[in-house]
Amino acid sequence: MTELELARAAESALERNRARIDDLNVYPVPDGDTGTNMLLTVRAVREALEAGETDVAHAALLGARGNSGVILSQIIRGASQGFDEDGSVATALRRGSDTAWAAVREPAEGTILTVIRALADEAEAHRDDELRKLLHGLVECGDEAVARTQDQLEVLRQAGVVDAGAAGLVEILRGISAYVSGEPLPEPVEAVPLTVDAIHQEASRYRYCAVFVVEGENLDREALERNLEPLGDSLLVVGDATALKAHVHTDDPGAALRAGTAMGVIERVEIANMHLQTAQREERLSQPADDDRRTAVVAVVTGEGNRRLFESMGATGIVEGGETMNPSTEQLLEAIELTRAPEAVVLANNDNVVLAARQAARLAAMPVHVVPSSSLQAGLGAMLLYDPSVDAETNAQAMEEAAVAVATGGVTVASRAVDVDGLQVERGAYLGLVGAEPVAGGTSFDTVAASVVDRLLAEPRDVLTLITGRDEPELGPLLARVAEQHPELELEVHPGGQPHYPLLLAAE
Repeated sequence: MTELELARAAESALERNRARIDDLNVYPVPDGDTGTNMLLTVRAVREALEAGETDVAHAALLGARGNSGVILSQIIRGASQGFDEDGSVATALRRGSDTAWAAVREPAEGTILTVIRALADEAEAHRDDELRKLLHGLVECGDEAVARTQDQLEVLRQAGVVDAGAAGLVEILRGISAYVSGEPLPEPVEAVPLTVDAIHQEASRYRYCAVFVVEGENLDREALERNLEPLGDSLLVVGDATALKAHVHTDDPGAALRAGTAMGVIERVEIANMHLQTAQREERLSQPADDDRRTAVVAVVTGEGNRRLFESMGATGIVEGGETMNPSTEQLLEAIELTRAPEAVVLANNDNVVLAARQAARLAAMPVHVVPSSSLQAGLGAMLLYDPSVDAETNAQAMEEAAVAVATGGVTVASRAVDVDGLQVERGAYLGLVGAEPVAGGTSFDTVAASVVDRLLAEPRDVLTLITGRDEPELGPLLARVAEQHPELELEVHPGGQPHYPLLLAAE
């Protein structure tokens, strides 16, 4: 039994229950991403272990996503240290509980913190039990503790749901217990229909969730915490003298980034518009059931993060494909048919996919309209106008207009030397594009990316979205510069995971 095997088991259990946990998410803000954030945090640990890394706590810290992921990273940190002490589950859970409680500035009962403490108590009371029996008992204890959260936190009681983070923690434990016992994972827990109160929740008083890592030497956690505290709430700063993870809800993500860059190098930046996330969660949960949809969306997408973005906005059919991997007509047709909707819209998201998409539309047994979105960014803009209750033709018209209105850009690595209109870029250097037009090149990512941003913001824009690729670049200097030069601009940063493009951009 290795750490990698346990991480895989935990990831599998979370993956199977991610959507249900996302839907439960009403605290501390109803942004509908707790299951996704916990899954990504565990996945980061698994990927680090597969790559040969041995510091589980560090991997969890760097990979932590969102408020729930940062707290989970502290549970993992403490549990890893506790297990190293004496090899017991009881010590691991107690250290995990103590570390997580100490990390949260304003801890609340009825959350993941309550449940990890209950699990530590249970493990200590049955310290001498055989491991499989102990884990089965812990899962049962965890389920009971999760059920109690509804009565322990007023917002959960009013919404009629349990705490999402607590539910995610028990799914992790359930996966580990099944693996250790040699049992198959149980079927996903059936989601309880949400009440109107659970669906319609007040958004956070702050607009943005900002998360980033600061790396350096002799980092002062308390100093960063003091600098971030006046900017918002839900503040978490965890880590050590060489790497700190910061999470804050704020109206000024630029100021948060400047506080980080003043201390060290910023990496793994995420900025999400929580008001938009809350609205999307409410719309998604208020949408008619699949059987009642008039129109479904099939989108061609590359990158796990991008897949989640499209799914969170209502796309029910995702076909893997992109710049160098165009799906076939057969693949698109199969995805259309699997939606089981009366009508469908296909988002091509690449010029090379449009023809195959139109062929699939002609072959489909129901009305299908193709939106010839030329990029993934344009496709995301189109999704903002998707309405599952209206017909495909009406949807396609509105979505195409939205896609055309998005100004897109990207930074890639030149696969060959480029010489266009006086712009010369060597093979292997960064190449900046606005639309399909090369506009900048060189060995400095910051310089090339800044040139693309300047072109995109030459006209007044309200929102700039940045989507990081599989080879995630350091965005701190670029984001700090944008925030300073365009203080009224809304910034969003999402991990997309697409290959070939370290950064994609969209301006609206």
